[in-house]
Amino acid sequence: MHTNSLYQEVILDHNRKPRNYGKLDCASHHAVGHNPLCGDRLDITLQLEADQINNIAFQGESCAICKASASMMTAAVKGKSRSDAETLIHEFRELAIGKLDINHPHHLGRLTVFSGIRDLPTRVKCAILPWHTLHAALNSIADASTEANNDPVQTVVPGNS
Repeated sequence: MHTNSLYQEVILDHNRKPRNYGKLDCASHHAVGHNPLCGDRLDITLQLEADQINNIAFQGESCAICKASASMMTAAVKGKSRSDAETLIHEFRELAIGKLDINHPHHLGRLTVFSGIRDLPTRVKCAILPWHTLHAALNSIADASTEANNDPVQTVVPGNS
């Protein structure tokens, strides 16, 4: 199957039937993410116990790409350690902006279906928003945004940390 049609099929499936959609009543971590350009707004709740994501959910108003990304993200990080989730956050961001070589070892699995998003610059922030919001939630930051100054997953330049 052609990569573009697989991408469209996955987006449509996760948009129609999002996984882990809703809100956790007994969440230990929570963040709200905003993408002012598209109007996406996501609310992510999760239960972190002994550094493991035991449960995660999302809800909000967002475009199909954002909702599909959030749906696949929650499925990918559920049951993972905080460290493994942060690795996925970093790799997904690199994938979306075209800096991850998917021919080299990575941990994204089916999430590579989003590799073509790098060719749609106006949609990159839609795909990345759930991941920024997860990063914020894991680090007890209440709000996340895709705007540069508020980007919680900015690339750290070695020597500046």
